[in-house]
Amino acid sequence: MNKVQNIVVAVVAVFFFKCSVAQPFKKPNIICIVADDLGYSDIGCYGGEIKTPSLDKLASEGLRLKNMHNGSMCVLSRSMLLSGKWAPKAGNGIKLGTKTLADELKNVGYRTGIVGKWHLQGEPNNRGFDYFFGFLGGFSSYYSGSKDYRLNQIPFTDFGKDYYSTDAFTEKAVEFIQPNNLDKNKPFFLYLSYQSPHNPLQAPKADIMKYRGKYLAGWQATRDKRIKKQLELGIIKEGQALPAYPQNLPDWSYLSPEQRDLEDLRMAVYAAMVEKMDSGIGKLMESLKKTGQLENTVILFLSDNGSDSFSAADAAMIQKGLLPGDPESNYQPGTGWAYANVTPWRLYKISQHSGGVKTGAIIWYPKQIKDRGAIKTNALHVVDIMPTIMELATGEKLKLENLSGESFLPLISGKQLKRKNPMFFQFVDNRAIRTDQWSMVEVDGNGWELYKNSDEMETNDVVKQFPNVVSDLNKTWMNWWKTEGNHTIYEPVSTATGPHYKPQGDRGTGKKYIPTAMPLELSKKY
Repeated sequence: MNKVQNIVVAVVAVFFFKCSVAQPFKKPNIICIVADDLGYSDIGCYGGEIKTPSLDKLASEGLRLKNMHNGSMCVLSRSMLLSGKWAPKAGNGIKLGTKTLADELKNVGYRTGIVGKWHLQGEPNNRGFDYFFGFLGGFSSYYSGSKDYRLNQIPFTDFGKDYYSTDAFTEKAVEFIQPNNLDKNKPFFLYLSYQSPHNPLQAPKADIMKYRGKYLAGWQATRDKRIKKQLELGIIKEGQALPAYPQNLPDWSYLSPEQRDLEDLRMAVYAAMVEKMDSGIGKLMESLKKTGQLENTVILFLSDNGSDSFSAADAAMIQKGLLPGDPESNYQPGTGWAYANVTPWRLYKISQHSGGVKTGAIIWYPKQIKDRGAIKTNALHVVDIMPTIMELATGEKLKLENLSGESFLPLISGKQLKRKNPMFFQFVDNRAIRTDQWSMVEVDGNGWELYKNSDEMETNDVVKQFPNVVSDLNKTWMNWWKTEGNHTIYEPVSTATGPHYKPQGDRGTGKKYIPTAMPLELSKKY
C-alpha cells in the first residue's frame, strides 16, 4: 500500500474503534414546564384553535403523551410530580423533610431552579432548588404580583407598569439557563411553573383583541371544532362514543346577547394568556439554541389539572366595574368554557373524571426519540415523572425511597411499556382508580361509576353489570387510601357544603351554570 492508502486505512480504523467503544454518559439538561389549569385541548397539537406554534413544534419533533394523568388540583399534582409519591403519602404540599426531585438531582450534580408558582410547603431554596423567582402561594395578580413573591428568599416588589408575570417568568427562565463560569460543567434542571391560564384571567388588551369575537359561536361549536381536529390528528378515533352535553350547562342559544358578549370576552382573555405562555416557551427554545444547549436538553410539558369550571367572583367583579382582562379583576373560565377546554373528556378541575385528570403532555428530546411526532397511548401519571427524570439524569434506574411512580423512559426509545400498578386519585368527594381494564370513578360523593377502558370517554356506566369488579376495585382503592395516607376510614369533604367548591357533576348532581351578562356601561371596553 502507498502512503495515502495507509492514511485512509488508519482513519477508518480509528473511526470504527471509536464507534465500538461506549461513549461516556453525558447528563442532559432537563426542563419541566407546567401550565396551570390548562385544558386538554387548548393547544394546537391537541386540537385547539389557540395559536401555540412553539408547543406544536415540540410535539412534531417529540412525543405526545395523550394519556398522562395528574391529580386534578394544583397542589396535589405538584406534590406528586416533585416527590414521586402518591399525594396521601407525599402530604399536601410535600411534607417537610421529604426529599424532592430537586434534592435528588442536586445529589447527582445538577444545578436546580424554579421559576413561577410554588404552592408547596416551605420555600424552594430549602427544598433542593438553588434558584427561585416567583410566588409561594396558589395564584397571584399577573400585573401587580403579591406579597409572597420571592427572588430566592428575598421579598420581591419590583412590579413596574409593564410587569406581566408570564413574560417575567420567561425572562427569568432564560437567565437561569445561561451557561456561567461557576457551574459551567453542571447540567441544569429548570422547573418552569407558569401560572397561565389560572385565574385571574388577565392579559394585555392587544393580545385579547386578537381573539375578541372569535368565540361568539359558543362553547359547543368550539368543542365540535376541536373534536374534528382531534380526529384528524389521531388524538381520538372515529366512531368513539362522546360524552353527552352536561345537564348543568345551558345551551348557548338560550343565552342573551349580553351573556354571549361577556362569555366571548372571557374566552378571548384565556386564549391570549395561553398564546403568551407559548410565545415565552418559544423564546426559551431560541435561547437554548443560541447557547448551544438545545441538542442536549430534554423538555417535558404538561398541565397540573383540567380547566377551571367555576366563576365564583363574577358578581363581585361586575359590582366593581371590572371585566375579564382588567388588571384588578379575578375571573375564572366558568363551566361553559371549561367544557370546551377539556375536549373530548368529561368534567373539569377537581374532578377525577378524565376532564379533570388528563393533560395534553409532550416530551421533547430529538437526540433520543426514535418515532418523532408519534402519539403514545400508554397510561401515565405525574407520579411517574420523578423516576423518569432521575433515569434520564443518571442513565440508570435508581431506587429512591420507595417511589410510587414508574419510569416511562422506554417510550422515548420506541420500546414497549406496560404499567405494572393501578393509578389512584382523590380530591374532596371525588375519587378514582384506573387499571389496564377499568376506570372506576366518583363525582360529588354520588357513588362509584364503572367504565371499561374501551369506553375512553366514560359514557356508558356499567357499575350495575359488574358488582364483583366494583367490589374488588373498591377494596384496592381503600387499601391504597389507608396505607398511603395512614387513614382508618374515608370521610371526604363534601363539595355541597365546602367553602371553596360546588358540585360539578354533569349528570344531575352539578350546580347549574348561569353565565354573567355584559353590563351596557362596560360593553365598549374591549
